Amino acid sequence: MPTAFVTGITGQTGSYLADILLARGYRVVGLVRGGDETRQALEERTPGLELLEGDLGDGERLADLVARVAPDAVFNLGGLSSVAASWERPLDTALITAVPPAVLLDAALGVQRREDRRVSFVQASSAEIFGSPSESPQNEETPVRPVNPYGAAKAYGHHLVASYRSMGLAASSCILYNHESPRRPETFVTRKITRTVARISLGLETELVLGSLDARRDWGWAPDYAAAMQLVAEAEPDDYVIATGEAHSVEDFVAAAFAAAGVVDWRGYVKQDAAFVRPKEATEFVGDSSRLRARTGWAPTRAFEQIVAAMVENDLAIESTS
Repeated sequence: MPTAFVTGITGQTGSYLADILLARGYRVVGLVRGGDETRQALEERTPGLELLEGDLGDGERLADLVARVAPDAVFNLGGLSSVAASWERPLDTALITAVPPAVLLDAALGVQRREDRRVSFVQASSAEIFGSPSESPQNEETPVRPVNPYGAAKAYGHHLVASYRSMGLAASSCILYNHESPRRPETFVTRKITRTVARISLGLETELVLGSLDARRDWGWAPDYAAAMQLVAEAEPDDYVIATGEAHSVEDFVAAAFAAAGVVDWRGYVKQDAAFVRPKEATEFVGDSSRLRARTGWAPTRAFEQIVAAMVENDLAIESTS
């Protein structure tokens, strides 16, 4: 039975990845913080996991856990995942998003050399490493030019993966574009949209306040992206863009959410506030995942409107029973 070590397992994509790995016969060992309130929900939803306490900021503990678990695959999905929060906490972003890949990569290489077998390493990178790209769509050759602390932290890990790949580790960097699901935390704008729209449709709120409605993103289905990461662990080590290839604006997302909730005349409910506009907001992120598709056969399973509808339906169910 192969063993996978997963950081960020309590997060949206990490939890879906755990489901997929267990279904494929992996022993799944996840890193959780002590007192993490999402741990119990994860254990109840996904029985069969082994959860070990640790902190991404504790490099010595992190390296020791990888050495003891001796996994066949390491998936690093952990870290601070909000661009807005990275401007407020740039040092924390460096310590828990940029530094841990160095610890994990080195520990994985140590296991590979000690046990003389392949150890795969999959890094959850981000389209934010491209900053404000001058080309669209972006692919694995697009220049890495981050414009925010989160993107810079992810860029460091992305480059480290290539360095350790040159040392013989089966290390891959998955450049993830936006991916959503009902498990998306409410701190993200997409979940803010679907939750507020659900509440408006039920008469519980009267307005949705957002920043720019013009920013365009490539939104995919989080379970699809988790499946892609599992495929990458078994594929040729390389950098892989994970994206749908279709861009939609924030306004498109809002319109799809109101449509899913049955609200036709929605514009009067939406207000804009400059306080919610990010510094250096990229106007469009859209990814070319041709390399991933050609090497693994991966393809998205849900269209944009289906993704938004699934999130709205989930929030309607929550709000209707609360």
